[in-house]
Amino acid sequence: MHALFIGQTYIDVTFLTDHMPTGDEKHVASAYAVSFGGNAVTAAFCCAKLGIVPDLLATVADDWLGRMFQDMALKYGIPLHARKVRTSSLSFIMPKDGKRAIVRCRDDDHLHPFPMLNMSGCRALHVDGHQPDAALHYARLCREAGILTSLDGGGLRENTDELLGFIDVAIVAERLCEQMNYDPEAMLDYLKRRGCKVGGVTLGERGLIWYDETGVVREIPALAVPAARVLDTNGAGDVFHGAYVYSYLSDQSKSWQEHFAFAQAASAHKVQHLGNEAGLPTLADIVAVQQEFERPARGNVRALRS
Repeated sequence: MHALFIGQTYIDVTFLTDHMPTGDEKHVASAYAVSFGGNAVTAAFCCAKLGIVPDLLATVADDWLGRMFQDMALKYGIPLHARKVRTSSLSFIMPKDGKRAIVRCRDDDHLHPFPMLNMSGCRALHVDGHQPDAALHYARLCREAGILTSLDGGGLRENTDELLGFIDVAIVAERLCEQMNYDPEAMLDYLKRRGCKVGGVTLGERGLIWYDETGVVREIPALAVPAARVLDTNGAGDVFHGAYVYSYLSDQSKSWQEHFAFAQAASAHKVQHLGNEAGLPTLADIVAVQQEFERPARGNVRALRS
């Protein structure tokens, strides 16, 4: 096992339309994509596409969508450790003007306890806070074993505060800041208090604000993808997480500045494609994005607040 990702599985139906029908009305979308979804799940597929295949502990139902998802994991060679639910979860996503409207149908009523896995050889754990019992168990286990632990803090979960006590790298969304009534810099202070060695807040088109192992707060501006080429921002954050985990696994001698710059290029590739699978980058895709939207290698240092 190279790495373990833990999360909630979705099947994403993403569609483009210039009109949303209401009442007794019909309308034909201009394009659509059907793909795997879910924060840590999409991150796991990204890591696999880049060349390091992780294990995935995810929810799976015994229905046709569940079997579709298992086929997707098989295609990428991802060892899937299924935690059974009754019904597969669905997301209906409508991207427009750099934003996305989402309707989710979710079953997170787990029918069985999470599986106990042999973590031999594991070098990184990535969780998104779903399956909170499994996330906490494996984060504690990996922290004790000296295995890197990473959190995608997309939103507030039932045990987020406790979980953060076992997380090395916590990259959270502005949504979590809003839910906890923190501005981004106050969130960084909170992550430091919880013991996260590296922490950050993703700011969409405004980039990333983060601190390194020394506590220095830095900013990495987003790559300037022209608005006309931004097709679907959904999943860009998940690709970001999967890419920095891949970068860490492939070369631990690199700095987190380098890992995050690599991940931002991966995200810049994703937003130009419809659906999660179409937006997964190869190494060549990331190089092409970096060359097209080249920027200085070092992020700006922001003065620490008193």
